[in-house]
Amino acid sequence: MLVLTRKSNQSIMIGDDIEVSVLSIMGEKVRIGIQAPRDIPVFRKEVYLEIQQERAAEAAAKGGVRAEVDAALANLKNSV
Repeated sequence: MLVLTRKSNQSIMIGDDIEVSVLSIMGEKVRIGIQAPRDIPVFRKEVYLEIQQERAAEAAAKGGVRAEVDAALANLKNSV
């Protein structure tokens, strides 16, 4: 992990397209701004993890349906 120290109104760049700026510091809270291209999703980590869990559950559900369809097709082939 890279650790950087920035003051209010200072920024860091990630690649050529993403700028992370420290907007203000109020006690233990830091307000940051992220400027990135629209095609790059930006989420708070807890939201990102929630999205990943939902995607994994959807993939598991689709995998279960796919296995049932494959089994039904195999049974159909065996009975012909």
